[in-house]
Amino acid sequence: MKVGNFVKGLVGSLLLAAGFAASAQGAAKPLIEFNYGIPNADHAAVFVAQDLGLFEKAGLKPKFFTFQSGAPLLAGLKSESLDVVTAGLALAFALGQKIPLSVIYVNSNDATGEGLVVGRNSPIKSYRDIGTQHKVGAASGTCAQVALYLLAKKNGADFAKMNVVNLPAPLLRNAFLSNSIDAGIAWSPYSASLDAEGFKVVSWDPEYTPGGVCPRMTAARPDFLKKHPDVGVKLLEIESQAADAVAKNPQLAIDALVKRLSLTPAVAKAAVERVYMQRPSLAEQLDPASSHSMVSAEGGLVGKLNLAMQVLHTAKTTPEPIPLSVIQQAVDPQYLKRFAASRR
Repeated sequence: MKVGNFVKGLVGSLLLAAGFAASAQGAAKPLIEFNYGIPNADHAAVFVAQDLGLFEKAGLKPKFFTFQSGAPLLAGLKSESLDVVTAGLALAFALGQKIPLSVIYVNSNDATGEGLVVGRNSPIKSYRDIGTQHKVGAASGTCAQVALYLLAKKNGADFAKMNVVNLPAPLLRNAFLSNSIDAGIAWSPYSASLDAEGFKVVSWDPEYTPGGVCPRMTAARPDFLKKHPDVGVKLLEIESQAADAVAKNPQLAIDALVKRLSLTPAVAKAAVERVYMQRPSLAEQLDPASSHSMVSAEGGLVGKLNLAMQVLHTAKTTPEPIPLSVIQQAVDPQYLKRFAASRR
């Protein structure tokens, strides 16, 4: 055999072997496919992660399902059609329906973007002016109802005697225009949108709720996490990478909200600054003394969920309160601890 042919044959063999090795490696680590449910809201980190392809880079291939309300999202969890979810108090309702969940981390404190909105020419200057004589819009079974209850309590008013109109945030604008309500509790991005139109936000939730009782969380079915034990940490990696990208270029988050929620750039910017930029850090979530703690047995996230569900039970929205032990079992900081350890 000539030397040239020998070299060509050797190179060909090496390339073929490399091809087989790459193929075997690819076959050994396929992307993990799963169904990811989110309500129609300003999920800046999730959207930026989608735009930057961060899920795929982490070895994940989520199929996203967007829900207009909590009921179909709960149905998806109950039927085990959804594997991962990012939502607010809908997850607490899931626990109340005995749907097993593991809460992995807190995405944001949505109370920072939820507030008391009043009409354009309203004499109401702050939450302290609200009483039983006012018609106040607040969606039943949501953070808005919890916030209004706590607002009334802080003002010394009897919530049961208040004139509450069951209206979700997207319907408050028309209610104001028709003079059907005097005030309303609006969550982000509708609070920013209403404020931009002159329906002034006179107080934000943390002014009348203890630290803001409206966490947005990412959770997964325990069986799914048991089958894919690295997904919890991977989701935290993606969240962290998205946060780093937005820190360098906030326009990424603004553009993501404009594209998906049809917001004006100004409203999207206000929503990003008020909610996303004020989200709890991972360090806060690992701090037992933090109001956003994932590791506190009775405070932090456990305490907020417990308080919210007690309020909704007292307001007769839920038939029975969720046992504290059920909430404690659901809040699972192991993935957060593993992620923090990997960054040291």
